[in-house]
This record gives sequence, structure tokens and C-alpha cells, in this order.
Amino acid sequence: MKRLFIPLIAISLTLSGCAELQQVASQLPQTTGILSNADIAAGLREALDNGIDKQVTKLTAVDGFYKNQMVKILLPSELQQVDKTLRDIGLGSLADEGLKLMNRAAEDAVKEATPIFVTAVKEITFTDAKNILMGNDEAATSYLRTKTTSPLYAKFNPVIKSSFSKVGADKVWKNIITKYNAVPLVKKVNPDLTDYVTNEALDGVYKMIAVEEKDIRNNVNARTSVLLKKVFAAQDNK
Repeated sequence: MKRLFIPLIAISLTLSGCAELQQVASQLPQTTGILSNADIAAGLREALDNGIDKQVTKLTAVDGFYKNQMVKILLPSELQQVDKTLRDIGLGSLADEGLKLMNRAAEDAVKEATPIFVTAVKEITFTDAKNILMGNDEAATSYLRTKTTSPLYAKFNPVIKSSFSKVGADKVWKNIITKYNAVPLVKKVNPDLTDYVTNEALDGVYKMIAVEEKDIRNNVNARTSVLLKKVFAAQDNK
């Protein structure tokens, strides 16, 4: 009986040790070859940070939106008739100024709101990292858009409103709308331009981040660090 009891104790201890080892192992970063999820998440964060640093900052310059056809904010559909009518009655310069100042407000707002995007980038989780890496050319940007649009809108909207006042867009557009609504027989308009420009500015920021992500994914020379080269080499072979 003693001879049987001793091996049973040894087996029990061995199984217990394996369970503990499995528990410890499950808490370690999961790896894909020599690439851990921690590496992948860090690489994606670096790629998005590069997008913010290299591309989004371009939007904060004068004409960063206005002369960038990829993100230039155009008039919403309900104001296109306003624009046409103003030009028909000789107020084309006023219409041009209104359009320019919408873009100026976005340029001004992005300058103040960029830190919000930087913070959001840091929140990419290990869980999502591998799927994002193996996704399409804008997978990381799409992830960022999904996770941050609502909270960013809440923070971005008051900045846009303040920027409208700062660049004088509020007064110009009040003048434009007043003049248009005074034209006989037109349908009166009162658009929420703050909401419209907020959404357009956010969309422009994501578009510019996507430009950098796509470049890093497809252009080896755009991978400017050891980490970027290591991480994105994995998606080259997917």
C-alpha cells in the first residue's frame, strides 16, 4: 500500500505543478512566432502616432484643410443652394469667405484637439492587436475611428464652436444666412454648422491618419524604426 501511495503523491504534485505553470503561462504575452501581442500593439500605436505627427499636424496649418482636396470641407447639401443664390445675386466673394472660414475653424480646432487623439491611440488593447495588424490597409485607423468618434465628438464640438468665433466664421455665416433668407421666395435655412464642421473635421483627421498607416503597411521604407519593421513584416506574409 505504501509503495502505491508514494507514486500517487508524485503524480498529484506533478499535475498540480502543470496547472500552476499553465496559469502563469496564460498571463504572459501571447506570441506569434517571436512577435508578442505586446509588440504588435506597440507597433500599431507607433504607426498611428506617426500618422498624427506627420499627417494630422499638416491640417493645423493655414489652408491645411482649405487647400487639401482630400479633406477640404465643402458646403453641406442644404447650403449648396444658398451658395448658388448668393453668386447669382453678385455675392460670390461672401460665399467664398464663408467656405474658407469653415475650413479655418477646422484647422484651428485640430490644433487644440490633437492631444485627444494621442491619448486614444494609447488605448489599443493586446486583444485586438493581432486582428488589426492582419486587417486591411486602414484597419488600425478604422479601429481608432470606431473607438473614439463619440467621445472625440463630445470634446471636439465645443472647440469648433469656439473656433468659429475666433476666426469670425460665426459672424460671416450669420450674415450669409440672413442675406439668403431675405431673398424672396427662397426656402429659409438655419443649418447647424458647428455640428457639420465637427463631423467633417473628425473625418479629415481620420483620413490623414489612414494615409500614414497605408504607407507603413505597403512601403518598407516608411517603417522608420526597428519596431515598425519587425511588426509590419508579419503582415507582409499574411
